[in-house]
Amino acid sequence: MSDNVEAGYEAGPDAVETEYEVGQDNVQILGLDVHNPVFGISALTIIAFVFFSLVFREQSTEFFEWLRPTLTSKFDWVFMIACNIFVVFSLLLIVTPYGSIRLGGEDAKPDYSYAGWFSMLFAAGMGIGLVFWGVAEPISHYGSSLGGVAVGEGGVRTDWAPLGAGLGDTEASKDLAMAATIFHWGLHPWAIYAVVALALAFFSFNRGLPLTMRSVFYPIFGEATWGPLGHIVDVLAVFATIFGLATSLGLGATQALAGLNYLFDVPVTDGMKVLLIILITAIALISVVAGLDKGVKRLSEINMVLAAALLILVLIVGPTVAILTGFFNGLVDYVVALPALSNWVGREDTNFLQGWTAFYWAWWISWSPFVGMFIARISRGRTVREFVTCVILIPTVVGALWMSVFGGTALDQVMSGTGQGLSDAALELKMFKMFEAFPLAGLLSFVGIILVVIFFVTSSDSGSLVIDTITAGGKTDAPTAQRVFWCVLEGAIAVVLLLGGGLGALQAAAIATGFPFAIVLVLMCVSIFIGLAREKRRS
Repeated sequence: MSDNVEAGYEAGPDAVETEYEVGQDNVQILGLDVHNPVFGISALTIIAFVFFSLVFREQSTEFFEWLRPTLTSKFDWVFMIACNIFVVFSLLLIVTPYGSIRLGGEDAKPDYSYAGWFSMLFAAGMGIGLVFWGVAEPISHYGSSLGGVAVGEGGVRTDWAPLGAGLGDTEASKDLAMAATIFHWGLHPWAIYAVVALALAFFSFNRGLPLTMRSVFYPIFGEATWGPLGHIVDVLAVFATIFGLATSLGLGATQALAGLNYLFDVPVTDGMKVLLIILITAIALISVVAGLDKGVKRLSEINMVLAAALLILVLIVGPTVAILTGFFNGLVDYVVALPALSNWVGREDTNFLQGWTAFYWAWWISWSPFVGMFIARISRGRTVREFVTCVILIPTVVGALWMSVFGGTALDQVMSGTGQGLSDAALELKMFKMFEAFPLAGLLSFVGIILVVIFFVTSSDSGSLVIDTITAGGKTDAPTAQRVFWCVLEGAIAVVLLLGGGLGALQAAAIATGFPFAIVLVLMCVSIFIGLAREKRRS
């Protein structure tokens, strides 16, 4: 079976093989190589969504305004439990014997250097979000009713409790604001990505199964994986990916336009938002056509250089000592606050739990097929221990540094009174308002806009590559026209959601697709454990 893929799982005492061939369900249509019926169902459903959302804009707006609070208020416990499972499961893999298993086999070598690997991983995983929320989130939490603090003898903080008590404009409020921000960008989101990426990399590189979402469930469902059940999994993955991406693309367009308005008085209108999304999608198309190594990799590396330069500039011109002190304190506060922030029982701060945490977890889950498959494609040759450590722990620390530099600087300005209008500014304007207190404020703002745009492009093009792989049945060399199709469709959905409800509609779409996929990811943990256990027994 030269073209068949080897499953290599045991049925009783004997190993069995799957007779599934990569591309066996594919159909050639107008030069496209599509996986039947995943491509058709996904494409037609999404096109219908775009059409009806444009035709019935008022009804769409009302629906999105109802959807988000309904899901986050009734199912916040699902997101909380699932994401806690992902963190515990991923960290356990580091310390178990399974950590020595190498993705691709014992002799596999990494395809990319650490520098290239980290650049692509980080740019795809959180780029736009870090730039958008780096200032906006800590400022939003500061002085809110997020939490309280227990102070022991001598004024030494002993614990965070109870959440919901409120701290006012105090140093303790600043500390908890940073801890809560790091919580949303730390272990939990990267554990979500790690679960999906590890599952895809292991079952593709070690077991020879197609690089698509259904493959990771072969240990649980066997040959049924290639039937209707697998189609459902892949279609859900496409929906989650494209709506999660649209959310981020909408955020990026909103912030980029706000920056252009701030610097050059470009009018902030729906028409300008649409034009900006069209222009950036066109740039993404060029990268998509260039491919992974020439397009996505180069843009990711450019973006990391720009991000590092902006980070260093803010660190130097900002309150450097306070930032560095806040970084280390923030990590400690994050660890101390982690049990309380991860708990969902008896919480009084429902706005934070449902409006922030539940939304974030749903958003990360909706991004997980895209980011997970992308990370899987670039991670051959890493051991499980190396993979999990680098995908979870290192990005958490780097994300905490970014939030400490941008959020810490903004909080320092608010507390000292130098940040004029920072607290009251719109979310998308907060970063630019923070730059006002710095020399070369215009240059910093311009670099920030360029950073958002390139993050926009890298998210769009890498997302198109991933969706194309899923809808082509795991083939990574499908016709370029298919990647172009998905890239255009991503931009169209971002436009529709912005026009049909703005930021709230974008967030509602991410939650709606993230909810069912949370259950899929829990099952994925079971499948990974079975696969790694059988792999270890063979070694």
